[in-house]
Amino acid sequence: MDNHPIIGIMVTKRKFRKRILKIYQRYHNLKLKLYAFTPSDIHWKEQRIIGLSLKKGKWKQSSFSFPHAVYNRCFNKKLITIQRLEKVIGRNKCFNNINFFNKWDLYNLLKQSNLKPYVPDTFLYNEVKISELLEKYRLVYIKPIYGFKGTSVYRVELTDNEDIHISLHSLAPRYICRKNESIQEKLDELLGQKNYMVQQGIHMNLLDHQHFDIRVLVQKDILGKWMISTITCRVAYEHYFNTSMCESICDVAEILPRLFSPEKINEILQSLFEVSVKAAQEAEIQMGLLGELSVDFVLDKQSDLWIIELNGKPQKNIYKDIKSFKHKKLIYGRPVEYAYYLSQS
Repeated sequence: MDNHPIIGIMVTKRKFRKRILKIYQRYHNLKLKLYAFTPSDIHWKEQRIIGLSLKKGKWKQSSFSFPHAVYNRCFNKKLITIQRLEKVIGRNKCFNNINFFNKWDLYNLLKQSNLKPYVPDTFLYNEVKISELLEKYRLVYIKPIYGFKGTSVYRVELTDNEDIHISLHSLAPRYICRKNESIQEKLDELLGQKNYMVQQGIHMNLLDHQHFDIRVLVQKDILGKWMISTITCRVAYEHYFNTSMCESICDVAEILPRLFSPEKINEILQSLFEVSVKAAQEAEIQMGLLGELSVDFVLDKQSDLWIIELNGKPQKNIYKDIKSFKHKKLIYGRPVEYAYYLSQS
């Protein structure tokens, strides 16, 4: 019997097993067994897992022993399954335990680290007066504490004539509060009961009048070290601020030369590398063992970098739109390599 390590990829639903497994299977060349399973496929009593694997080119569902390491692809806040798994396979053998990040906790963590200069001032929505923050910053963003893909992110701006513009996705205001109207009442009505936070608005450096952000994908490698796998820019549609619904995605090397000198580009790239790795290390303190995340930055008018958010389940399908994308093997190979590393440690 060969004694190659067994690696499990945990997904939310059975219908995702094949698609996810196919792609991770393709981009690694390690001697290991890989199977995909869902939390409900675990038979705790028998200590077996019903998993899907690719054997000699054929998809096969079978009963497996517990894996030596687990790559968690379930997007949730619950830790029960992971904790039970680790009781059986050993502590710190599952990674990306929590990948649905609490933005407020992360903000506080980063604020207390030496990344503080890169983090915009942020407050809990129900603890501040929006009108006072607007007097101070002129522009704020209101976002859900647990949010993703830019849903329900409001842009609130105090204009020169003292009106307040509230926008969602696009820069055109959805609502205008005249100066004698209560902004707080309007927002309370819009936001409902969800937990939101308010972030100082960064006046962004634009690319031909378009908003863009910089997404750094940070992943652990086969030695368990944080590495930068790829850096891309998401360019929003014209007249939009939400880069999650973007017009184009390009390699950072395509965008920065349109804005900066070679010296400045080197300086920005060096900061992106250092700050992203440090942010990943800090996030791990808060979230438990992680193997990958993305860090989103914007550049302000002075060309300084700001961390806008960290994402615990980076969408990898965004990279398919990049012409001649060279990093596919890295972005899909590294999680399997890191799982292999954990299986050996």
